[in-house]
Amino acid sequence: MAPSPFVEIEVETPTGIRTVKVTNPDKVYFSARGETKLDLVNYYLAVGDGVVRALYERPTVLKRHPDGAEGEAIYQKRAPEHRPDWIETALVEFPSGRHAYELCPVDVAHVAWAANLGTLDFHPWPSRRGDTEHPDELRIDLDPMPGSTFEMVREVAQEVRALLDELHLVSWPKTTGSKGLHVYVRIRPEWSFLDCRHAALAVAREMERRRPDLATAKWWKEERGERVFVDFNRMARDQTIAGAYSVRARPDAQVSAPLTWDEVADATNADFTIANMPARFAEKGDLHAGIDDAPMSLEPLLELYERHGDGDAPYPPQFPKMEGEPKRVQPSRDTDRKKAE
Repeated sequence: MAPSPFVEIEVETPTGIRTVKVTNPDKVYFSARGETKLDLVNYYLAVGDGVVRALYERPTVLKRHPDGAEGEAIYQKRAPEHRPDWIETALVEFPSGRHAYELCPVDVAHVAWAANLGTLDFHPWPSRRGDTEHPDELRIDLDPMPGSTFEMVREVAQEVRALLDELHLVSWPKTTGSKGLHVYVRIRPEWSFLDCRHAALAVAREMERRRPDLATAKWWKEERGERVFVDFNRMARDQTIAGAYSVRARPDAQVSAPLTWDEVADATNADFTIANMPARFAEKGDLHAGIDDAPMSLEPLLELYERHGDGDAPYPPQFPKMEGEPKRVQPSRDTDRKKAE
């Protein structure tokens, strides 16, 4: 059997030139326009400053598609054992108590190397390896339910911005690259994952109170209706979302694009792909470039959580029963609830 074709790319990093080998460079990964694995790698190199800022020193889960965007997905938490000696990792602990070394990108060569493995999406932790137990990034995930529209997502995003402005918290929007929008707040790494989850839950419940026609904080799908779910559980420990500039597993290679708040009114996820994002990045730079400049306090949102007085909410099913968590039973199957009614 003949060896696989490959090319080698010299990638400049702060610590020197790294050689990244790209195997099967001409393999088509995205069917809509025919972009290849090499196009994927070159995309990440073109937005290098931005993607590194999003991933820097964060334990990162790799969502790999070795057969292309329409092939099977592999979520890889553990960094491959066979890797170059310059690849850096971070030790993390999962809710099960098990440990793993995850990829910890510190430069764009790490990103290019992972892209050669078929990584489309990079899912970074909201904390950094120096202190994985204290996030420095609050993430608000706006997920449209079936029957809702992207215009509704935009409206909820603007309501989120208004709330955060009221609390003197600077917010940073981006497309998910799929169906919704994300809103980030850079915070000081002084609060636990539980605190951060409660802060996200406070945002979700406040959105539901302000715009019950648009937003829901209900964990159970049967209660959400045709509204935008503000997914507070994305701030639960070991939960991640696609980072800025991540490529999504779609034939047209949509990407998660940082936005200005002025752009939110008109932007759609389909507007940003690996075909046009490099030119946008070259013109505008990283729109999240200032996100690290002024970390915020989480206290205003924790105070809001306490004022709501509703307590905690259910966790994802893979979590053990958590302290203070209500009964983890689908409402339509909750016999105690039915008796009370």
